[in-house]
Amino acid sequence: MVRAELDKQPSDVRRMFDAVARRYDVTNDVLSMGQDRRWRRAVIAAVDPRPGERVLDLAAGTGTSSQPFADRGASVVPCDFSLGMLRVGKQALPHLPFTAGDGTRLPFADATFDAVTISFGLRNIVDPLAGLRELLRVTRPGGRLVVCEFSHPTFAPFRTVYLEYLMRALPSIARAVSSAPDAYVYLAESIRAWPDQAGLATLVAEAGWQAPAWRNLSGGIVALHRATR
Repeated sequence: MVRAELDKQPSDVRRMFDAVARRYDVTNDVLSMGQDRRWRRAVIAAVDPRPGERVLDLAAGTGTSSQPFADRGASVVPCDFSLGMLRVGKQALPHLPFTAGDGTRLPFADATFDAVTISFGLRNIVDPLAGLRELLRVTRPGGRLVVCEFSHPTFAPFRTVYLEYLMRALPSIARAVSSAPDAYVYLAESIRAWPDQAGLATLVAEAGWQAPAWRNLSGGIVALHRATR
């Protein structure tokens, strides 16, 4: 069952996100116990968007993560591979230029954006290294990257409790609040299989980004990675 979940094809993952789109933001808020709002604020602070800058928000889903960039005066493009997510987002935020795109073949010219960011979506790109290289391609020289992703808790006893939560409680809670709870079994498995903080920083450097660094949020449940082009 573990391998069956992790070996899903891109089209399977896309269909899963289409299925959860309607209640995606509510489910995330419940499962993270409200921490997702704090994580989004940390992303905005790390990107530090300035008025007039162009920002790519990849794996933007319904655009909840994108609106704060617009509020700061940046020209933000929410991009996602799930048409279901984009439809829900466009209904709620019609003023944002939602764009369909594959993370390994972005529909943008070279050096288009001043900053690029992806939150909780790099795991879902079929080839994360290729995705990081595509983000590099569409970023202007001197531009910046911010990746917010689930990681490995730094306190060992808590890490054990957290993994038990992922495998047992998270799918059970999702059944009560999500329109497609089976997708959260995939979520739990993909988080467990994901590299730790140093491992992801190595991947960022391998993709060609400069000076990768990270800081832990919520005790390492999430890590915020930054780098420059």
